[in-house]
Amino acid sequence: MVDSATETSAPRRRVSVPFWAQVLLGLAFGLILGGIARGFQVNWLAETLTQIGSIFVQLLKITVVPLIFTAIVASIANLREVRNAARLAGQTLLWFMITSLIAVVIGMAIGLITNPGANSGLTPEGASYKGGSGTWLDFLSGLVPANFLGLTANTQTGDTGPTTSLDFNVLQLVVVAAAIGIAALKVGDKAEPFLAFNRSALEIVQKVLWWIIRLAPLGTLGLIGKAVATYGWNLLAPLAVFTVDVYVGCALVLFGVYSILARAHGLSPAKFFSGAWPAIQLAFVSRSSVGTMPLTRQVTIRNLGVPESYASFAVPFGATTKMDGCAAIYPALAAITVAQIFGVPLGIKEYLLIAFVSVFGSAATAGLTGAIVMLTLTLSTLGLPLEGVGLLIAIDPILDMMRTATNVAGQALVPTLVAKREGILDEAIYNSERTDLVNEPEPEPERERVVATA
Repeated sequence: MVDSATETSAPRRRVSVPFWAQVLLGLAFGLILGGIARGFQVNWLAETLTQIGSIFVQLLKITVVPLIFTAIVASIANLREVRNAARLAGQTLLWFMITSLIAVVIGMAIGLITNPGANSGLTPEGASYKGGSGTWLDFLSGLVPANFLGLTANTQTGDTGPTTSLDFNVLQLVVVAAAIGIAALKVGDKAEPFLAFNRSALEIVQKVLWWIIRLAPLGTLGLIGKAVATYGWNLLAPLAVFTVDVYVGCALVLFGVYSILARAHGLSPAKFFSGAWPAIQLAFVSRSSVGTMPLTRQVTIRNLGVPESYASFAVPFGATTKMDGCAAIYPALAAITVAQIFGVPLGIKEYLLIAFVSVFGSAATAGLTGAIVMLTLTLSTLGLPLEGVGLLIAIDPILDMMRTATNVAGQALVPTLVAKREGILDEAIYNSERTDLVNEPEPEPERERVVATA
């Protein structure tokens, strides 16, 4: 006779929805709710979606400063075991430039084929822009920290009075953390208590980050819903060709060029995209490479097999300077579009300048980031009117989703390629079956993992 108590005490199978499916559900509900808010003028719903999305992005951003600082200091402390650190940095910069050059060539080719400015129906009379332009000196000011954490304060006066918000310069933060890490190495054994505290702080920050990332489906709902409710699709009509060009160019780089590069290095493109996809989809909805950076770092280490000590350098650096979408494809297409609208002919010299600015200009705007700064730098270099920015800025949020997804994919790909070329990529991790990265428990810290090459 079977004991009924035994039957009732059998464990129940827990139904778990994969994280990627949760994000897709958030995306679908965001589109629906955003459409309702815009179509029926439901202002409270639009405001709610805006607040949900803004809170999620803000939560991501608050982890960036402690994560970058503790991760870089910890990784520098591990450099005692790495014999090829300088070569890794050189290879990373080289592949940043190679992929940016490929991306800008694709952008220019699409612009020359489709003539987005000539087909827009826009005229110079409708152009207006009151912002400043990016300059090459911004690179130097972006390197030198203004204070310990590269923080800046911005005060604005509104109906409720003045409000002050704090922002940070990621590149300056990287410089500060690197300097402290190098100093700790030079100090030697006396710095060990500080380094032990830093390792503990890094583990705590990663735990908090994982809790925030679990909210991504809700954040996706708010961010996509806000985009639909605020902008809709009517802004795309005059610049439909330009919009399609940006999406097609980014898609060619994201799924075409990156797949070819992965295959050329003996890596499966499917495995790369399945591993990097959590960061790519979060970048699409959040429109922030910096906000996505913590997750980009996690997928690069846990899914793609890049050593933590190297990824802690390459991913934060890429989040500020590796922007194939914002700093290569977009400014190339935008410059061609603005030139056609204003009737300015472009020759071989101008196209070479576009390529030069796209490859090296992202470093000049590091810490400022954003496609608008990169676009003003490109237009200024070519001598094109900055008023053209005003013609394109209205649809920028819609374009920025695809641009940022391309940026983040490149920020994960380059460290993977370099690790493979240097023989330090854990291909067992890269080729393993993917698990639900967010819903699975975190692995043990990798601080004891030694990176070395023959």
